[in-house]
Amino acid sequence: MEAATAPEVAAGSKLKVKEASPADAEPPQASPGQGADSPTPQLLPPIEEHPKIWLPRALRQTYIRKVGDTVNLLIPFQGKPKPQAIWTHDGCALDTRRVSVRNGERDSILFIREAQRADSERPGPPQSIKLVDVWGFNATLEWTPPQDTGNTALLGYTVQKADTKSGLWFTVLEHYHRTSCIVSDLIIGNSYAFRVFAENQCGLSETAPITTDLAHIQKAATVYKTKGFAQRDFSEAPKFTQPLADCTTVTGYNTQLFCCVRASPRPKIIWLKNKMDIQGNPKYRALTHLGICSLEIRKPGPFDGGIYTCKAVNPLGEASVDCRVDVKVPN
Repeated sequence: MEAATAPEVAAGSKLKVKEASPADAEPPQASPGQGADSPTPQLLPPIEEHPKIWLPRALRQTYIRKVGDTVNLLIPFQGKPKPQAIWTHDGCALDTRRVSVRNGERDSILFIREAQRADSERPGPPQSIKLVDVWGFNATLEWTPPQDTGNTALLGYTVQKADTKSGLWFTVLEHYHRTSCIVSDLIIGNSYAFRVFAENQCGLSETAPITTDLAHIQKAATVYKTKGFAQRDFSEAPKFTQPLADCTTVTGYNTQLFCCVRASPRPKIIWLKNKMDIQGNPKYRALTHLGICSLEIRKPGPFDGGIYTCKAVNPLGEASVDCRVDVKVPN
């Protein structure tokens, strides 16, 4: 309510606000040359006096009332000729449906039956907001107080954040009294904007400044250091893990022999019959795959029986396994 603090309340005349004192209340004294028996003085022109307001001590600071309370303000004044008192709210005429004004000879009374929020006003927004620093999951903000507090003391500030993905605003601080803060617990991979509202007893400011720069919360680079270790040597001499098995076959039916060998580097496989190399003989087909060695005897005859040997050789050594093959003539 501006009537309690504004030094000018009358249109067309300037009112001087002055503290009341006993001397100001004394009536004018008679001239020393004039006594009770003195002759009647000549008529003088009326004395003009600039308007003055006698502001009560209780109204020299912010006047606060709750919503629904009765407001009754009496402002004494003087001036010659009689000044006209005009009350305004935010520079506008009063709503006579709720507010009544009575102007007397020496005072003016403002009466509001039930005070409303509209009888005061919200503060202006903070003048600026700046993103000072970003580190880890945190951001530091600074701002300046609003120029207009809404004719009452500020209750604090409300700080909000919004990530660029959703665009939704969330409050992180309320009734905060400083003009700088640290916003924590931000999410990695998101970018954030911030805004700050000022607040008084009438509510939050209608607008709020938003940070120009975004706070990018980036994942910290992780450097993995591998411990040095000795390269294991897997080299080994040939070793048969599955030997050849003796078998008996019938003339004219193909027969296969199997064994398994492990070695590194990869060994050379040599097949022998009765200690004679049979590599390249079309009657036999030798295969090696993943350490499994096989020898196929195609349509064996009576002379294909004997001792068969599989021999594995690499630079680290050699190994061999034997088996006996019997070929029978069907009855």
